[in-house]
Amino acid sequence: MKKVVIGLSGGVDSSVAAYLLKEQGYDVIALFMRNWHDTTGTLAGDCPWYDDHMFAELVAKKLDIPFHFIDLSEEYRHRVVDYMFSEYGKGRTPNPDVLCNREIKFDAFLKAALDLGADYVATGHYCRKEEIEIDGKTYYRLLAGTDSNKDQSYFLCQLTQEQLSRAMFPIGDMIKPDVRRIAAEQHLATAERKDSQGICFVGKVDLPIFLQQQLKAKDGDIVEIPSSWSGYAKNVDADDLSSLSEPYEYKKSDGIVVGRHHGAHFFTIGQRKGINVGGKPEPLFVIGIDVANNILYVGQGQTHPGLFRRALHIRPDEMHWIRPDMRLAEGEKRRFKIRIRYRQPLQDGTLHVTDKGGYIVFDKPQRGVTAGQFAAWYDGEELVGSGVIDR
Repeated sequence: MKKVVIGLSGGVDSSVAAYLLKEQGYDVIALFMRNWHDTTGTLAGDCPWYDDHMFAELVAKKLDIPFHFIDLSEEYRHRVVDYMFSEYGKGRTPNPDVLCNREIKFDAFLKAALDLGADYVATGHYCRKEEIEIDGKTYYRLLAGTDSNKDQSYFLCQLTQEQLSRAMFPIGDMIKPDVRRIAAEQHLATAERKDSQGICFVGKVDLPIFLQQQLKAKDGDIVEIPSSWSGYAKNVDADDLSSLSEPYEYKKSDGIVVGRHHGAHFFTIGQRKGINVGGKPEPLFVIGIDVANNILYVGQGQTHPGLFRRALHIRPDEMHWIRPDMRLAEGEKRRFKIRIRYRQPLQDGTLHVTDKGGYIVFDKPQRGVTAGQFAAWYDGEELVGSGVIDR
């Protein structure tokens, strides 16, 4: 009998995943992770870890499976949170959920599961895995979840073949209402629990307060750039990938000072909340972040040209292929479906690979291309590769 360690989080998805595995005849062991201790910036009432622990233990008891506890908070701090602080300090916006899966759930947690004798590690992610053979070699395909509204394949865009070989996603071919229904039918304690939100294992936070643990508040100017700014009218050769992927570079003299902020590094491209400047015909959105000079650039309205970019760049060392057999060589290009944030509908574009890394050119300009986030490319329903957006 194959032994599967399920990451039991205290939520309904992993609870039903555990139930399904047991029904399928696996030897199931529940392992609960505690990955965060500090409550600085955490919004009150947002499912603190001890509630998660209690619900996870109740589910394990109901399913009559062994329950284990592991504290991975040191690994989480060093490999996820410190990276977050570093990226925000540079004016970039990291994705801690992608990092958490790559560095914690399918690395530190996986190793702990293997120490318990596991053959596989299971999670409650809405995604699927398939095994195929090409020229006598086995490859693992990461596929989008059947429930398009809950598909979480994007969060796993940095996994490797080795990590996928050990992974199981029991609810990947289900839709959320059916997961809830099964949980209710089996009288699982998590059946009515709300889905978790916010930073992986930290929860919902007041981001500036959370970041001020390591990043100091620093007052600076908010500069509004008009939609008529001359830089938007410049023509760029469509074959000049480097120029095409360059973000707009604003100067303070390009606009007018409309307010003050408490740290440019606390903001992200496309952000609306927290600017706190009123009296404008349309809402203001962040269109540029100058950390060196601590200036926040903003523009009026959802359609401001500063919110849109045609292309992005990924450094050579940040190009990651889940399917190494589909890797593009230098000088090659291929059309893919692309996503630059969770829940974003897949977009059409072309991935070009050069000696300077990867360039993704979209068919239509994209809103809120943000350095530090992950771009993931799909071939149909299969997530093939990803990379950190450099610019």
